[in-house]
Amino acid sequence: MAPEIWSLQELINAGWSENDLAWETVSDQAVASAVGGDYTQAKDQAGEALRLARSSFEPIDPRLGTALANYGICLSLAGDKNALPSLVEKALETWRGTLPWISRMEAPRVARSSMFHLRMEALHRDTYRSRWQKRWNEMAADAQRRLAALSENNEIVVAPDDAILATWQRERPAMLNDTRKLMAASLLLLAPPVDGR
Repeated sequence: MAPEIWSLQELINAGWSENDLAWETVSDQAVASAVGGDYTQAKDQAGEALRLARSSFEPIDPRLGTALANYGICLSLAGDKNALPSLVEKALETWRGTLPWISRMEAPRVARSSMFHLRMEALHRDTYRSRWQKRWNEMAADAQRRLAALSENNEIVVAPDDAILATWQRERPAMLNDTRKLMAASLLLLAPPVDGR
């Protein structure tokens, strides 16, 4: 997939910083390296994502939670399992505290096929936002379940398969918005899925 190129003005207009985009890019690269079996490279890239998250994001930002978990998982895959329990616990704590961050998110405005749909969205903006809020909370709950399962059993760390990248590339919003930040945190999380989910 070709890399996205955004101008500084486009980032500013979308309410994004260069570090928002840099975190997404390096997290994507870390996942790709882990999927490809280059765990040393994945560990270094996940470490860079964690550095960006710690220096640029709020303590309740889900991207910080994902960065903590992914760094621990990549360390573990590279052979250093000592830091995994504490990093996963911090990641889980971060994800559990994301509700205020999620509640501030703006529902994305999307292109509609007709004036009718545009008017319906404008007239029922609260309903539209509540549906998005439900979806966002489901993403956070899924991340919390996955991290809780990993916290209870650190032995379930396995090399990720390419489905994680395929899902991210398919689902990633084309626009720079709050939903994209949350989806990146959720879909690029290397914690394995919980059975039945």
